[in-house]
Amino acid sequence: MAFSKLSPFFSLLLLSILFMINFSPIFCDTDEEEDLLKGINSYRASLNLTILTKNDNAECFADELADEFKNQPCTNSTGANTVPGTEPQFANYPKLLAKCHLNVSNTRDGAVMPACVPNLVPSLVLTNFTQSQYSDNFNDTKYTGVGIGSDGDWIVVVLTTGTPEGSFVPATTSAASSVSKIALIYHVLFLLMVAFYLL
Repeated sequence: MAFSKLSPFFSLLLLSILFMINFSPIFCDTDEEEDLLKGINSYRASLNLTILTKNDNAECFADELADEFKNQPCTNSTGANTVPGTEPQFANYPKLLAKCHLNVSNTRDGAVMPACVPNLVPSLVLTNFTQSQYSDNFNDTKYTGVGIGSDGDWIVVVLTTGTPEGSFVPATTSAASSVSKIALIYHVLFLLMVAFYLL
């Protein structure tokens, strides 16, 4: 009799543990971003360079920057065609970094490259990065990671390095740890309620 009451409890316990293991946020990239990443890595492979790995923090920052660019028109002097030193400056740059739990010290060696391509045609997007002033960055072995964000006709690529100054490692991990603590508390409370119900 005691076993029959405990069996559902252990089943729920097992399901809860499995749910906790698989509990993770889902990130959905647009096709343009995936196509560009594949194209960039093919380009680097053709040069016998290592492929770039996805960096979620750089992707977050690229998304934030793309959102800032979205209201700017595409012209012959924007994005990859920008004359170095005339890139737009965002007064809220530190706030954009903070939204992704980053700061200037862990992003200093990274590279931020915006491009504006009407309708984000994949072949044109790739060309805007690999056959422009940005190609030097893609040819550089110091870059090991990448984040890509897009909004409207704008797509932003953020390259990261393996150094602390370009790693795009979050300034603090308190946000991630608080989410996992909340999830853990939720599961413990659920298990306690089930245990009291079965007893």
